[in-house]
Amino acid sequence: MCGLVGFFGPDVSSHYDVDQLLGSMAHRGPDDRGIIMGNDWALGHQRLSIVDVESGHQPMLDPSQTLSSVCNGEIYNYRTLQSRYCTGYPFLSSADSEVLLPFYQVFGKDTAKYLDGMFCFIMNNGKEWMAVRDRIGIKPLYVGKKRQHVMFASEMKTLASCADSIHEFPSGHYYHSEVGLQSYYQLPTQARFISDPNEVLPLIRNSLQKSVQKRMMSDVPVGVFLSGGLDSSLIAALMKQTTSQLHSFSVGLPHSPDLKAARVVAAHLDTIHHEYIYTEAEMIDLLPEVIYQLESYDPALVRSAIPCYIVSRLASKYVKVVLTGEGADELFAGYSYLAGFQDSHALHEETLAILNGLHNLNLQRVDRMTMAHGLEGRVPFLDTEFIELCIAIDPNLKLYSTFGIEKWLLRKAFEDLLPQQIVWRTKMEFAQGCASSEVLAQRGEQAIPMQALLEAQAKGLPVSTREELFYFRIFERHSSHPDAAHLIGRWQGTLH
Repeated sequence: MCGLVGFFGPDVSSHYDVDQLLGSMAHRGPDDRGIIMGNDWALGHQRLSIVDVESGHQPMLDPSQTLSSVCNGEIYNYRTLQSRYCTGYPFLSSADSEVLLPFYQVFGKDTAKYLDGMFCFIMNNGKEWMAVRDRIGIKPLYVGKKRQHVMFASEMKTLASCADSIHEFPSGHYYHSEVGLQSYYQLPTQARFISDPNEVLPLIRNSLQKSVQKRMMSDVPVGVFLSGGLDSSLIAALMKQTTSQLHSFSVGLPHSPDLKAARVVAAHLDTIHHEYIYTEAEMIDLLPEVIYQLESYDPALVRSAIPCYIVSRLASKYVKVVLTGEGADELFAGYSYLAGFQDSHALHEETLAILNGLHNLNLQRVDRMTMAHGLEGRVPFLDTEFIELCIAIDPNLKLYSTFGIEKWLLRKAFEDLLPQQIVWRTKMEFAQGCASSEVLAQRGEQAIPMQALLEAQAKGLPVSTREELFYFRIFERHSSHPDAAHLIGRWQGTLH
């Protein structure tokens, strides 16, 4: 939705050019820019206008002009919070983020516990301040330090020129000037599981329907990324239940299986379908820009970021918000390597681990590639309520060997909404479905001799393959800060 910055410490207003720093992520919010500052603090905001386009300017101020805030993301339950806790407050807009001002005045450090959404925000009253990141880490946030100054930004590149040290702000945490970094949410540990499929299936269906509808909240057009795989097709089908005009978007190389499958789904759902066929040369030409926006050189992430960048570019011509199928593989053990698990407890622990790692892997790709084009990506599968339901499902029901196919529960719960060839389509990773994986892997191996990889490893560079070194060299040109390479999320999935 947006990009934000916050600076705190002695005389910060004379140390940092906030306007220039915001310019490094103008792509995150091309509609508006706002800055407010005092002697020892400054807040800045790049806005992508989604809710209350006309009046939702940020930073926001309370009526006393002492409490200010900036927010990136969406607070889906803001109307409920307003009616339940903020009666009598003179709201100046219908923007979801304005609810933070009266809410913080009442609940202070506990504010985030009540919020349902994807968000990062900063509150400041001139005496104390607080920075917060959402439970799962859907929206990005980095914290930097320089002498007595603490600074925050939505992207690493914004802090690279002004911070001595940079760290990723952890998901499910807040940082308060009086108490430091504190956790407010962790994925639940499950003592008892729901093991009856007849009980589980309607719960999955009802909860995901609710999550999708929640994410239709917008004052601008909303579309869907449609790969033709199970996850994105389900999201499209659920969106179509409440909207007659749904734009869907699909991309790939000419021989991409995803393009064909997406056409089947689009025809079945009667969406307004858009597709873009790219070339291998275009993929290679886009690599520097994709890696710059992605702020990563992880091979799996880069491969999938290329088609995500292209489909985001396509979608941005028609809508400002898209829903995606991100998160289903983590919740329902959909990744191919998980098919080898025979122990349900080990599978449960593995899926929790990859859920906890989403914040700087797949979610980073979705956020950065959409935001590179002034587009907001929303992820219904990662609704907190839906996540907690899925964690409560007996992992025996997620073992590949139980039903002979991955994600059987998800397929079965919605098998009436889509063509059978889509419901029971074999799982394919996004980059494979777009037919881009092999092209990029081969390009990396062609560009980097084995000797170059061995020399890089001898120097201590964090690379393990020639393809990764190929991406790392591009990343290094854009990210010269000494902390940058160590902030990269790495795929750690292993077969137990």
